Amino acid sequence: MPVTKAAAKAARRNEKRRAKNRPIKDAMKTGIKAVIKTKEQWDSIPADMVSIAYSKIDKALKAGILKKKTAARRKAKVAKIANQ
Repeated sequence: MPVTKAAAKAARRNEKRRAKNRPIKDAMKTGIKAVIKTKEQWDSIPADMVSIAYSKIDKALKAGILKKKTAARRKAKVAKIANQ
């Protein structure tokens, strides 16, 4: 339990932000996992699947969930998996 009014307000803000950010982050992770799973099962990955994963990463970046270099690193990971 928050002790002060400010702490209570901060807790409310954090809950709202978490509720907004969680679905975006989950969608991004799902897109990346789909690329990985497809690569494990098949030799090639459809280009649209990589594009969707990139899009999810970009949306998370735009929403402020990821930092710029983290997004770049995740995109590079997807590209590396797709090109193997």
